[in-house]
Amino acid sequence: MSELLIYNTLTREKELFRPLNAPHVGMYVCGPTVYGDPHLGHARPAITFDVVFRYLQHLGYKVRYVRNITDVGHLEHDSDDGDDKIQKKAQLEQLEPMEVAQHYTNSYHAAMERLNVLQPSIEPHATGHIIEQQQLVQRILDNGYAYVSNGSVYFDIEAYNKKHHYGKLSGRNQTDVLNASRALDGVGEKHSQADFALWKHAQPEHIMRWPSPWGEGFPGWHCECTAMGRKYLGKHFDIHGGGLDLVFPHHECEIAQAVASEGEEMVHYWMHNNMITINGKKMGKSLGNFITLEAFFTGEHELLDKAYSPMTIRFFILSAHYRGTVDFSNEALQAAEKGLDRLLNAIAELQRLPVADTSDADIHTLADTLAQRCYDAMNDDFATPQVISHLFEACNAVNRIAARQAHISADDLKRLGDTMHLFSFDLLGLLPGASGATAATGGSTAREEAFGKAVDMLLELRAVAKANKDWATSDKIRDMLNEAGFEVKDTKDGATWKLNR
Repeated sequence: MSELLIYNTLTREKELFRPLNAPHVGMYVCGPTVYGDPHLGHARPAITFDVVFRYLQHLGYKVRYVRNITDVGHLEHDSDDGDDKIQKKAQLEQLEPMEVAQHYTNSYHAAMERLNVLQPSIEPHATGHIIEQQQLVQRILDNGYAYVSNGSVYFDIEAYNKKHHYGKLSGRNQTDVLNASRALDGVGEKHSQADFALWKHAQPEHIMRWPSPWGEGFPGWHCECTAMGRKYLGKHFDIHGGGLDLVFPHHECEIAQAVASEGEEMVHYWMHNNMITINGKKMGKSLGNFITLEAFFTGEHELLDKAYSPMTIRFFILSAHYRGTVDFSNEALQAAEKGLDRLLNAIAELQRLPVADTSDADIHTLADTLAQRCYDAMNDDFATPQVISHLFEACNAVNRIAARQAHISADDLKRLGDTMHLFSFDLLGLLPGASGATAATGGSTAREEAFGKAVDMLLELRAVAKANKDWATSDKIRDMLNEAGFEVKDTKDGATWKLNR
């Protein structure tokens, strides 16, 4: 089997994956800021790194997967000005900030469960690690890379750049950083407009505040991931993931904080999924153009033609490479729904395929090579679209065999079925029997099998009717199955059927 290649944003090339402490792997992924319902933009990193998590475990690694919950410190402009997003929501709804954080954390978890995203090993909250963040800030101050100003603490980029390079992840130089920095609230406190907050002084109206050596305040947004990554994964770990929009400033600041506090970087491989776009623009709450996942599941949104199942959303996201953009449209989602139905119908058909003594040559070759080709695709930086393409090739073969246009042996059928199940369900994380309408009503493997047995029984009764030349009963059974959504085809070797959703 080929070796795993991962595209490293830091080096801008694919690199062989070599864990620092094999078989153990440490992976940290930036989770949600919990001030609103999860939307399609949240689903993409969750699903992307869920597949990474699943695959690394499948390869035999013992993965500690940390995904944080941001419940303090993320200000409105992703920088050092404006209100805390959670506090602002709490004031609007006249709730305690932690009520808001808990409500939307629950909402996020519920959506992830429906998308079949596995739970991380550890899910730390920023508010539960204030002491660790203060210790990080103090360490940076002690090393001369930060300064205190009016009760706030700011990272000193000019001092840092004398020995290191702020901008190495995003490819920005000092001029680019300054040009990208807005004239924000509190800029008069900073030595440079580009300096970022490690600790913010809390104004009298600010609810979320903690005592510190520098006065009452709250941590800067960037501190939590550095502090919690170090606490749970150590001073050096393998993978740090997140959305491409986090490269600058968030992950750039994380690198600077790690180097400023410990003298060296923490992360070996930086992985970033690209954005979900709508009409070419990033989908997100801050832009007001987002569609919540619940709206997708119910179809209750002006931009949606219909409801889409959680597995349709998952399949839609995995149909594009994680580093490519995905543009929302009803046409794309409906194509994903049809593709998912095609895959799941073929897998359900496997148990009904007629078995021959030997396989046709092309069928034997497919059964013999499918797993290797799927592994090669996954090992090439998690190329899920290529995996899906290979699985569709298997679907074509299944449909030919079902129509008695090709033959497969019992051994080849087992190998083909094992591979399709492994990659579709265990690694891509799709759920059997969860496409189209069945997903909205909680479809399951057991229900699919029950449907299959019922249809097979009816077709046996129809075969008896045909043998007795009872054409009326035969036609009635066929027509009733068609009305229920089952397409029945008569072949020289007997009747076949499939469910048209």
